[in-house]
Amino acid sequence: MLNALTPRITALLLAVGSFLLIAGAWVFEYYGYLPCELCLLQRWAYYVGVPLAALIFLWNPSWIRAALVLLAVLWLASAVFGAWHSGIEWGWWEGPVTCSGGGVAVGNGLGLPDLTRTAVKCNEAALRILGLSLAGWNAVFSLLFALLALHAARAPFVPRR
Repeated sequence: MLNALTPRITALLLAVGSFLLIAGAWVFEYYGYLPCELCLLQRWAYYVGVPLAALIFLWNPSWIRAALVLLAVLWLASAVFGAWHSGIEWGWWEGPVTCSGGGVAVGNGLGLPDLTRTAVKCNEAALRILGLSLAGWNAVFSLLFALLALHAARAPFVPRR
């Protein structure tokens, strides 16, 4: 089945799949599962990956293999970051002091704490689904996206007609 996927269709799958995952994170946030600082940083892979994958699908450039390898690297980094964050939540290793402590609310970008927001600890999973936190699921899906992008990068290029 994977052999039937062209690089262009794979880019579409990556764009749609990663958009659905980030949209899911926004829905969870809307319903009260607030993200910690590490969760917010993990979202950057989606903010870059979704438009890049969509651009690859729409444009179908001659350098599509290089673009897919770039996406694979992006998603692999996201998988490592998600696994690291998940390990912090399981207590396997320490997280950043600014994120795992208590009491101080998330900053407002000016170095001052935003006392109107609730502090969210990075070492406590807000939600677990089938035993994995959202950071753990990010690691799983990011790894799948990376493998899919690498598989597509190996496929022959067919120019757009």
